[in-house]
Amino acid sequence: MAASTPLTAASTIGDWLDSEVGGPLIRGLLAASGASEDSLAPVRGLPLQQLVALSRGQMPQSVVDDLVRQANDGELPDAAPSGWTERISSGRFAGQTVIVTGAASGIGRATAARIVREGGRVVATDISAEKLAEFAASLPEADIVVVPGDITEQESVDAVVAAAGDRIDALANVAGINDDFSPLAETTDAMWHKVLAVNVTGPFLLSRAVLPAMLAAGRGSIVNVASEAALRGSASGNAYTTSKHAVIGLTKSAAVMYGPQGIRVNAVAPGGVATGIPFPAHVSEYGQERLGAFHGLIPSVATAEQLAASITFLLSDDGVNINGAVLASDGGWSAQ
Repeated sequence: MAASTPLTAASTIGDWLDSEVGGPLIRGLLAASGASEDSLAPVRGLPLQQLVALSRGQMPQSVVDDLVRQANDGELPDAAPSGWTERISSGRFAGQTVIVTGAASGIGRATAARIVREGGRVVATDISAEKLAEFAASLPEADIVVVPGDITEQESVDAVVAAAGDRIDALANVAGINDDFSPLAETTDAMWHKVLAVNVTGPFLLSRAVLPAMLAAGRGSIVNVASEAALRGSASGNAYTTSKHAVIGLTKSAAVMYGPQGIRVNAVAPGGVATGIPFPAHVSEYGQERLGAFHGLIPSVATAEQLAASITFLLSDDGVNINGAVLASDGGWSAQ
């Protein structure tokens, strides 16, 4: 029997679990995969659809569609929005050029998409040319310039700045990679250098490159994506934690140096986010075991669009009086 209020892919995971119809379906799916209901506690407020991203490719869209059909007597009803809904501020970035790194997927893509829908021109860069092209094609009317490249290389940074042109109003340093949860004694040279290059050197190179245009204009906004790992030592491994603490240092130093010249530099520290960003193939057993208890305290997991709301707020003129701040967009994790 179908629920009185149709359960859809947009219904929250909590709504599914609390439903007489949806609850058994979700629990059956969890049991088949060897998981427990407790594993969904941090994501109860997310739409069921987000399980596709959270699964990192393990749960195809067809599984979600089948669950919805089973809850609705074989029908697939329209998914009306449930819970938080992104609300576009028309014209907030009108006439502005914004560079977004990591724009092909996850938080970077959500940020770039919001900026262009709010009237901005986006220079979107990412290591994946294929995914960048797919992103641009998904918004055919938008003003998007794609520049595939590696932000740890000066040549790629120069290409991004050249594509932006003489005017650069804002920069969102979103691109980042995870480490393998390894503690200091286990961290390899390769892991250390790779994580620090992408998470610290990339934002450093791009920030340095856009500053001349911002200084000439007497205004500009840079937002660096840090992490909950920038605020504590129990969120990730040694390399990632170090890199995100460094991002905070990069942010605060630049904010002090360039605030008097009209440039604001801030950071957003996400907690758990349903982006499906992959971890390395081999994760430290000790690190994973040690961090597991702390990860169990994560109060909620956000969507990429929710993080984009925080990032675009600071990027835009709405953040006019905010400089050198670290905005913990983590569902309250940092308050624990």
